[in-house]
Amino acid sequence: MDTSEEGILHPHLPADQLDRAAARLPSMQPVRGPWLRTDEAYAAQMAERRRLLDGRRRDVYRQCPEGLTAARDFLTQALDALPEGFKTTGDTVLCPDGADVALDWNAPLLSVGRFLQQDVCILQKQGDEHVLTGAVLCFPASWTLAEKIGKPLTRIHTPVPDYDDAIARRVQRLFDGVKRGQPMWRANALRYRDPALFQPRAEADQRPVGGPDDPFIRSERQTVLRLGGEGAVAFIIHTMVVRAV
Repeated sequence: MDTSEEGILHPHLPADQLDRAAARLPSMQPVRGPWLRTDEAYAAQMAERRRLLDGRRRDVYRQCPEGLTAARDFLTQALDALPEGFKTTGDTVLCPDGADVALDWNAPLLSVGRFLQQDVCILQKQGDEHVLTGAVLCFPASWTLAEKIGKPLTRIHTPVPDYDDAIARRVQRLFDGVKRGQPMWRANALRYRDPALFQPRAEADQRPVGGPDDPFIRSERQTVLRLGGEGAVAFIIHTMVVRAV
């Protein structure tokens, strides 16, 4: 492992995140405290995010026209919720790692990807289900944005074995019911052989994760935030990777 990978690793997972990871799906609970966070891996993760956005933009960023208004609302809420260490001046964000990010309101998620440590997926209610209408996804955990954009929740979760009809209904009720200003969150944790944050994988590919002897634990803190517009929510993913004990 090189020095940059060492910087991306976290020393440990938060206790509340471990507790949520052990709960059954969807296991959501109200966010206590700020819904946006930074941590000790911020600088290393942001360097990787900007590298991917510069060199592999089509793989990590998609925006459907119908999702642009909701994406702008997410950017507005994120700017209002920035943790300590950020500074905004006009349409520029000064980040804790010293980077200046110019905001582009015509590509709000592209801007978000350059200053937030979290990945963000925008989902909007279309018919009976929420549909993925935009995302900045620099750290996919064994899925690809190209296969999911424009798809509803049940289709997005193909081929997740635990995502059955009962869980799908519970998740849909959660997305329908989350209130503005009252975000909800959950967490997961899986063993991985490779600590890399960018791990896209096609649906047809076998997912080589979860082995009991795999040396790393990858955990996502997943937050659902209500947005403006009919049925729109943001699904926010904060990824942490630690060495297994």
